[in-house]
Amino acid sequence: MTGPLGGWVGPGRCGGCAGAGHGPSARALAAVTALLCAALAAATGPRPELAVWLLTGPAGVLLAVVDLRVHRLPDMLTLPLAVAVPALLGLAALAPGHAGDWTGALLGTLALGAGYFLLCRINPAGMGFGDVKLSLSMGAVLGWYGPHTLLLGTFAAFLLGALCAGVLVALRRAGRRTAIAFGPFLLAGALLGVLSGAYAA
Repeated sequence: MTGPLGGWVGPGRCGGCAGAGHGPSARALAAVTALLCAALAAATGPRPELAVWLLTGPAGVLLAVVDLRVHRLPDMLTLPLAVAVPALLGLAALAPGHAGDWTGALLGTLALGAGYFLLCRINPAGMGFGDVKLSLSMGAVLGWYGPHTLLLGTFAAFLLGALCAGVLVALRRAGRRTAIAFGPFLLAGALLGVLSGAYAA
């Protein structure tokens, strides 16, 4: 990814991408994004919060790919999401037929953000500040469906991360000091939580 970054984020260069190689093709990203949005639509149905999920999903795919390749979660995506997701959920809460709670979304933002900030301060080598910024929007989407969904999504993220690390160590592709991008697991946990919460709502 030493060349220009195109697509959703527009032209630009990644300063930390030297030697990282090339990421997945645009077709692969489009296919993954389409499947993700289809799963969210099937789980949520014609409820107003679906619009928020369909706007957040593509950004999540892009963030996961960038973090996997260069271990960075760009502010140009995480910070707008941290503001836009709670605000859009506030609008969804005003529409008839919604199945979540905006207060829960705001509390989820605060709770998950505070938790990740604490982990970042305790172990900066294991949890980056980009993860803290991303946790703000993911806390909102999980908190929308209540504290049980927030706990499920949070637990799923750490479980998936631990399982992946264990597999890599077992295959001798990583050691105890190997840095592993956590953003994709944070996003995957949030996806599982939202799908579960939407189905149950």
